[in-house]
Amino acid sequence: MNDKNTYNLSDILKENGYKLTNQRKVIYNVFLDNEHAHLSPEEIYDKVRDKHPEIGIATVYRTLQLLEDLDVLYKVNFDDGCSRYELNQGKDKGHHHHHLICLECGKVTEVELDLLENLEEEIEKSGEFKIVDHILKFYGYCKSCKK
Repeated sequence: MNDKNTYNLSDILKENGYKLTNQRKVIYNVFLDNEHAHLSPEEIYDKVRDKHPEIGIATVYRTLQLLEDLDVLYKVNFDDGCSRYELNQGKDKGHHHHHLICLECGKVTEVELDLLENLEEEIEKSGEFKIVDHILKFYGYCKSCKK
C-alpha cells in the first residue's frame, strides 16, 4: 500500500471532520490494491472479512457512502442491478473515464480516451448549459465473446 495515498485520505477525512479509522483504512486499501477494479460492496466485504472479521457489511456500506460523499470514490452503475465503486482519480475529479461493457460475459473495460472535450466546449459556448460531468458506457461484445 502506498503510504502517500493513506496520508491523502487522512487529510481529506480530517478536513471534513472525520478520523482515519482502521476500518476506513482497510476498506480504502482494497481500492489501492485493486486500482482498476469496479467493486461491489459485497466484493469489498469478501476481501476484508478474512483478515478483519470485526468489519461487518454495514461498516463497508457506511464507509463507501462516506468516501463517495468526499469524492474519494466514484459510484458506477453498469445497469445490472449492482452499484460498484472505484477510486476517483479524475484529473479534476469531475470527469471520469468511460467503460466498455460486454453483454455476454459482463466484463468491464476502462477507456481512458476522452474525446468528448470538444463537444463539451461547443455545448458550453452556447451559454445555455454548464457541463460538470458526463458518463459514457458502450455496450457490446469483448474480444473473447465476439468469436
